[in-house]
Amino acid sequence: MSTHSNHKAKKRFGQNFLHDPGVIQRIIACIHPKSDEHLVEIGPGQGAITRELLKCTGRLDAVELDRDLIHPLAVSCADLGELNIYNSDALKFDFSQLALDGRPLRLVGNLPYNISTPILFHLLQYADVIRDMHFMLQKEVVDRMAAGPGSKTYGRLSVMMQAWCQIEALFEIGPGAFKPAPKVDSAIVRLIPYTEPSHTIDDTVYFSRLVTSAFAQRRKTLRNSLGKLMHADQITAAGIDPSLRAERLSLADFVRLSNLACKTAPSA
Repeated sequence: MSTHSNHKAKKRFGQNFLHDPGVIQRIIACIHPKSDEHLVEIGPGQGAITRELLKCTGRLDAVELDRDLIHPLAVSCADLGELNIYNSDALKFDFSQLALDGRPLRLVGNLPYNISTPILFHLLQYADVIRDMHFMLQKEVVDRMAAGPGSKTYGRLSVMMQAWCQIEALFEIGPGAFKPAPKVDSAIVRLIPYTEPSHTIDDTVYFSRLVTSAFAQRRKTLRNSLGKLMHADQITAAGIDPSLRAERLSLADFVRLSNLACKTAPSA
């Protein structure tokens, strides 16, 4: 829309604005928003998805860091419904404050590729108030999230996201759908936080530390990478060979290791 024609995408915010109407409609169809649902958009940018969501729901919360985009966005959406814009960094934003009405949040966003992983980890803290998340991410990040043990892309992100969410890669998007065009392919992913955890993790902070250590140096065996957290005989006691590398372990293996280790670990 003409209100945005003067806005130049800012590199420091990782801005790439979606403009392809076909892609936008496909995303909306995947989300399938309804008027009684609580939708929250992260980084609405120039409002390509925002306007379509508002047409479906009549009300929307949005978290936008770039102050220069807020007024034009409010103007272009004024006739479509109630848009509440929070000028805030999604990495620091408390999403639980939006769920005080008791309705689970449905999060949507074209996440800045330079900080997408930290945002995903931040959002895991709010999994209990989130119904689902539909994000546009770098295709490589979606591949990593959905990867299984033994693949090159399997790592910390795979294990941590799969511990809390069901992950579904929906479809890929080429660079031409954006202005400016990114140098990478993108993909849409659907994340559904588990209402009942698929695995019981006794200490989530310890689990995160263990997974991070295991993958910090991928070439190292578990005996070496986990040396500061547990002994080789503990790894063996969990039914796992200490000479394996982290990428060979399933999510269930990591949970078993963590639960065993945090029972016997000296308190930090």
